[in-house]
Amino acid sequence: MIDSGTSAGAPPLAGGAAGEQAVRDLVAVALDAVAGATRDRTGPLPPGGPTAVADSLARLLRPAAVRVSDGAGSGELHAGSEAGPEASAEPATGGEPAGSGSAGSGSVHSTAGSPWAGVLPERGVGAAAALADLTRVLVAGSVDPTHPWCAAHLHGPPLAVAAVADLVASMLNPSMDSWDQAPVASELERELTAAFAHLFFPAEPAPDALVTSGGTESTLVGLLLAREAGARQVVCGRNAHHSVARAAWQLGLPEPLLVDVEDGRLRVDRLEIPERAVVVATAGTTDTGAVDRLPEIAECAERAGAWLHVDAAYGGAALFSDRLAPLLAGVERADSVAVDLHKFGWQPVAAGLLATRVPVTALEVRADYLNPDDDVEAGLPDLLGRSLRTSRRPDVFKIAVTLRALGRSGIGALVERCCAMAGELAEAVEAHPALRLWGKPTLSTVLLRPTVAGDDPDGDALVAEVRRRLLTEGRAVLGRARVDARVWLKLTLLNPAADPHAHLELLDLVAATAEETRS
Repeated sequence: MIDSGTSAGAPPLAGGAAGEQAVRDLVAVALDAVAGATRDRTGPLPPGGPTAVADSLARLLRPAAVRVSDGAGSGELHAGSEAGPEASAEPATGGEPAGSGSAGSGSVHSTAGSPWAGVLPERGVGAAAALADLTRVLVAGSVDPTHPWCAAHLHGPPLAVAAVADLVASMLNPSMDSWDQAPVASELERELTAAFAHLFFPAEPAPDALVTSGGTESTLVGLLLAREAGARQVVCGRNAHHSVARAAWQLGLPEPLLVDVEDGRLRVDRLEIPERAVVVATAGTTDTGAVDRLPEIAECAERAGAWLHVDAAYGGAALFSDRLAPLLAGVERADSVAVDLHKFGWQPVAAGLLATRVPVTALEVRADYLNPDDDVEAGLPDLLGRSLRTSRRPDVFKIAVTLRALGRSGIGALVERCCAMAGELAEAVEAHPALRLWGKPTLSTVLLRPTVAGDDPDGDALVAEVRRRLLTEGRAVLGRARVDARVWLKLTLLNPAADPHAHLELLDLVAATAEETRS
């Protein structure tokens, strides 16, 4: 009988019966550490800025080290008498087995006594100690996306069911580059991508979709498919995500031709499409959440014979909601669509998809050890053509578990809740005597500017300082955006469980901080 456990003295693996119990025990350790560190938190992020965060980690990794500030917000660590993990008397359970015969302090590669011995010790401190110590530091030193005053980015709190599903996937560790490493995960991915393909392209006979790491990869692949179809010039609005220009560079294409925007949206009357082009429209811009006029852009692209890629990384989840789906009218006329589920979708990073009007064939490649011709002919699925990556996590699992748990309408209700809160917050900004609203939100992004900043460029420095002050004091995590040649504070609401009253208190905090900063 084959033993799926580990040899005596070796750290337990995550799989098998023994591994299951080890994971249960370590999860309990981790959750206890999370609970303890969470009780000590005083806000959405740690106060003190980068130096304080680095110091807190250094106290664990280099307890005898001294940090000497360089006066620019960063510091240099100087090791004193090293007394970190090397001095631990705890047995190396879950770390390096005692008496393993590894290189001693005389080895040229030994880390004993080095300034980095806390993170790469010569001998481990044990699984429970390492997990508890670093978990406490991580919780204490991280931003908390569940906090209502943490609203800077498209960075949402994951659903509990998605986080636990991610743990299960990590335990089993399927690798999505060949069927014999991920039998059922690859079949689940086939089912889920087919569902998403038909969600975005319901009238097409054979739409397709790929699981990606997020909008950046989805846009890269979308433009790659366009290039392989003959496109040689990217055209996008000035509101497009920076990943569009990066993808053009990576693919050896010229810099994108930029189209002016108005009210945060691409101006269709300024859209000139050259021959052999790919047009990128945005459904949910990073700065304002605006959705480009997709039907009109699609009409222009079709007349020019251009590929149309829609970056719906932010707004794509509107299709889960019958009420919000009209925002994406025209998306079905695109050739490729990017959507992120670690934004609206509440997945742990990373979780993205690229939907395409027709089957994806441009990524196909042969590697005899993964997809030999005779295996494919015999019926084994070929996974290499499903991604630019070779080894990749089964991110489909957490997505599938979440969608099965909540259903399309359940996710849609969460999206609606966030967008409704943004509308209420915008009304509160308009009514606030010390704040100015940029415009009515389309999705869940609200831009505001303290009235004391005025409407001239000099006020931009004050707006930026308000944001940095709240950040370094650990009181609030706000974003910033340059729109209409001015700097605005940005609130992106992705927490459907947030208390709207807390958002109103945040407005008062911003106004008071702006007044204090001015004086």
